[in-house]
Amino acid sequence: MPTVSARRAWQQLLPVRTSGTPSGLAIAFGIALGPAVALGLARFAYALLLPSMRADLHWSFATAGAMNTANALGYLAGALLAAVAERRYGARRVFVASLGVTVLALLATGGTGNTVVLVALRAVAGASGALTFIAGAGLAAAATSAISPHRAATLLGIYFAGGGAGIVASGLAIPYLLAATSLTDGWRWGWVLLAVLGAVAFAVATPVALASAQPPAPPVADRRWPARHLGPVLVSYGLFGAGYIAYMTFIVAFLKGHGTGPGGITAFWVVLGAASIAGAFAWARPIARLRAGRGPAMVLAVLGAGALLPLVSRSPEAAMGSALLFGGSFLSVVTAVTAVARRSLQPHHWTPAIAGLTVAFAVGQCLGPVLAGVLSDRPAGLIVGLTLSVGVLLAGAVVALAQGHYETPSHSVAATADPPTAL
Repeated sequence: MPTVSARRAWQQLLPVRTSGTPSGLAIAFGIALGPAVALGLARFAYALLLPSMRADLHWSFATAGAMNTANALGYLAGALLAAVAERRYGARRVFVASLGVTVLALLATGGTGNTVVLVALRAVAGASGALTFIAGAGLAAAATSAISPHRAATLLGIYFAGGGAGIVASGLAIPYLLAATSLTDGWRWGWVLLAVLGAVAFAVATPVALASAQPPAPPVADRRWPARHLGPVLVSYGLFGAGYIAYMTFIVAFLKGHGTGPGGITAFWVVLGAASIAGAFAWARPIARLRAGRGPAMVLAVLGAGALLPLVSRSPEAAMGSALLFGGSFLSVVTAVTAVARRSLQPHHWTPAIAGLTVAFAVGQCLGPVLAGVLSDRPAGLIVGLTLSVGVLLAGAVVALAQGHYETPSHSVAATADPPTAL
């Protein structure tokens, strides 16, 4: 059968080692390069290149936002396909192949100015990035199967912090590259540089991923999970998806429009990325203690405050405060929502519940950039779109407070049982 032949060729192309598995720490650091590329470079670094692309290609803000909506649609498709791909080919091969496709999409993006092709490439990068992130999360979880919950949480924290590392790397590289070139299409070299950084990450992560332990096949889950137990959190998580991505898409363009130079943009983006790494660990204890929807509500409130700061003050201090508050909180919304799901539902409902939450998040992420872009094309400019981001995030915090408290005996299960949540 052709499918059998194709699968055999795939396995020969990416041989998996069955002995000499690296340590959990080596696996965590190695595969953390997956989200560094999938999120930090392929999704978030677009904000650094958007002003240059918009000026050279004569885009409206609606078109600029549509690029990240395409990326979000691709991410949703990749998230929905991840389980099927992993069952057929295994998480290790999916991780490596999708990471390679993401790097190629970054490189190809620098090679065209055609808007339709760029939309398609943003969608491809979104789909392959989702596969990379989810497969990598499975590999990280498998590496924690035989260690203490505290150490497991540390290793998983290292993995999820990879996205912040990618933000830092792009912030150190892209603004100065754009400032150093006098070409109107200098953004093309920005995408090439991102692809080079991605290729280095691919070269380091591939041998680690192929030598790591294969995650066990997930049990058959009851798809008729009690969604009513998580109704407010589902809505809140969708609002988070819309609000956070609108900020991440347009905040750099807003700062540049108000006179922030390459050095200021670099400092802002690096602080945001570094704060996201630290925040993943700093929020762990408060989230564990808060019940019902108070955990997501608190994180979303801080996130909204961070998004608001640049709108009420144009000072560098306000920008840095925004980077600290927003960067230190946005990845932790995922942790807070996952914690509510774990406490509220039986273990056999976790997987379908996380899938449902991911869909709600992805729908919001699809709507946020294009809606903020359309509003920003009005005479008032980007402040309107970013104000929408603040309002949506704070609305998400209020909605989360309506989440009731449901306690199941499974809530004390070790952290190694957490299902990976897609961001």
